[in-house]
Amino acid sequence: MKPDLTPVVHTLDATTRATHYGHPGAVLWLTGLSASGKSSLSMALEQALMARGYSCYVLDGDNLRHGLNANLGFSPAGRSENIRRVGEVAALFADAGLICITAFISPYRADRARARQSCRSQFHEIHVAASLATCEARDPKGLYRKARSGELQDFTGISAPYEAPEHPDLTIDTTSDSLPASLQKLLDYVIAHYPLGAPAGSAGLAGAADPTA
Repeated sequence: MKPDLTPVVHTLDATTRATHYGHPGAVLWLTGLSASGKSSLSMALEQALMARGYSCYVLDGDNLRHGLNANLGFSPAGRSENIRRVGEVAALFADAGLICITAFISPYRADRARARQSCRSQFHEIHVAASLATCEARDPKGLYRKARSGELQDFTGISAPYEAPEHPDLTIDTTSDSLPASLQKLLDYVIAHYPLGAPAGSAGLAGAADPTA
């Protein structure tokens, strides 16, 4: 920590935030090859959780590289800094009491371990597993084709490494499972770990809306 900086302690603690939202904050870190289904799965999960009353938000790799991380390239150093920043932002979302869903290739184990350290115990590493052949066959953005032709350098799985999780908290196999089946597995996992309770004040708000209650 820099000597001239003093952290400001929030007056709202984690218990108060969990009572407000009906669940504690958490980070669901989806990692996997390009075209493995991370973005589709994370966006579907966000919708499914919101429909059930959860408070959540998706951080997507392409989206953040257009804003927060627009100045970073795809070298090993650039990728590591990309994930470092995302880990810190995700930790803030979780600390605020939201369920933060991240969809990043995040190819290096050391970078994912650092993200886990930033987010502490509420971090869940979820491997969205799909074979390279499956991802190449999908190739919705044409990136694998560009990587194979040499037009795209430092592409994960082709000219740059992907270090699959050794002990993920959950594995979703999108090679064999459909999006609905994959979503159900992920949804079941979240609900099992974070069962939704009634947010603080919900009963009072409900009563106020109906003067005859």
